[in-house]
Amino acid sequence: MRWALVKVCLAVTTMVVVAFAVPLGLVIKEMARDRAFSNAERQAAAVAPALSITTEREQLERVVASAGSDAQMAVHIPEVDGKQAVDIGRGRAAGADIATVRKMGRASTTEVPGGSTLLQPVALSSGAIAVVEVYVPESEVSNGVGTAWAVLAVVGAALVVGSVAVADRLGVRMVQPAQRLAEGAHELGEGKLGARVPEEGPTELRLAAAAFNSMADQVVQLLANERELAADLSHRLRTPLTVLRLNAASLGEGPAADQTRAAVAQLEREVDTIIRTAREAKPQTAVAGAGAGCDAAEVVRERMKFWSALAEDEGRKWRVAGVERPVRIPVARADLAAALDALLGNVFRHTAEGTAFAVDVHNGDDAVIVLVSDAGPGIADPEAAMARGRGSGADGSTGLGLDIVRRLAESTGGDVRLGSSVLGGTEVRIWIQLDGRRPVRRGHRGAVRRRRRLALR
Repeated sequence: MRWALVKVCLAVTTMVVVAFAVPLGLVIKEMARDRAFSNAERQAAAVAPALSITTEREQLERVVASAGSDAQMAVHIPEVDGKQAVDIGRGRAAGADIATVRKMGRASTTEVPGGSTLLQPVALSSGAIAVVEVYVPESEVSNGVGTAWAVLAVVGAALVVGSVAVADRLGVRMVQPAQRLAEGAHELGEGKLGARVPEEGPTELRLAAAAFNSMADQVVQLLANERELAADLSHRLRTPLTVLRLNAASLGEGPAADQTRAAVAQLEREVDTIIRTAREAKPQTAVAGAGAGCDAAEVVRERMKFWSALAEDEGRKWRVAGVERPVRIPVARADLAAALDALLGNVFRHTAEGTAFAVDVHNGDDAVIVLVSDAGPGIADPEAAMARGRGSGADGSTGLGLDIVRRLAESTGGDVRLGSSVLGGTEVRIWIQLDGRRPVRRGHRGAVRRRRRLALR
């Protein structure tokens, strides 16, 4: 916007300067020419009284010398009463031009080498017509024109530069509020809910800034209302959870009872976490630092230990690989556990009893890949399942689990893909970036597949 305004002002000012400077320069040139010929007419008029009195050569030479210069003035007296024609001074005009002026009886100008001449007819006492010739060199015709044109050019350039400077200042006054508005929108999009824009600049931009600030206030209020609503809804779960905990405590001893009590305890912890998170004053928008992650191998072992009891009850074969060594990832422990529980819960929910499943962890240089696969019937339309996982509500969804997994992966710069597993069913691949910027190399995917094939042999 700033440069566009400068360009428009430059074009308009240049056209205005040209429209006025060119005609003014031509007028100045014409005025200089008129001035030069006016001086020539005055010189010719100074000789006219003497010609009306005498035609003697000596007297006329003195008159010509006093009126001007014999190098620039000449007098042409025709032959009268048997007297020879007299030419005084240096004549430059052609004889035909002089004869034409005598015949017409009025002044005339003609071009000669180096300039022009003024031919002024003067009546003699005898009735004959003498012609006074005054030479006007080109330097006198253009005297002062170059200086005047230079002054016009300097003034025009100064006007153009001044207009550009003024347009630039006006552009800055318009652009800076627009830039602040764009920066505020960018900050608000990044989750900085305190971003506001000063209401400065032109009227339109002030109105836009006021509308942006009002929108930001409404967004903050809506998020606060949603947090309160989430906290209230989660708080309502405490009563049925208390009943479940009391019932689980009365189940006695045994693997199933222990598993039920552990599930109820974990559910209570998750509800408490939801309530605390929802009631926080600010949303969690910062990326987890190096010390805020967890050991993916440890979390996988823990969750597989939990799900293994249910797998044994349903006769499912299961396998876990890649968890022999620590695998650090920039993801909170609770988030990774929730994602694994969502995927494994989908396996138990959407496959028949006895269906095998596996969890593999591949630790790369710049990414960690977690694969959860099963030997079920697979997903007929993976794209539709992922689409509903993003909240579209399309058919073919696997539920909220994929949305939880997707958010976890995208928080690190990774992604989630659905495909066919080597077990014959569905494979969910979670790419977790270790630096949050570089994409996962294709070589990692091939290495994971080769490793899993070898493990199944």
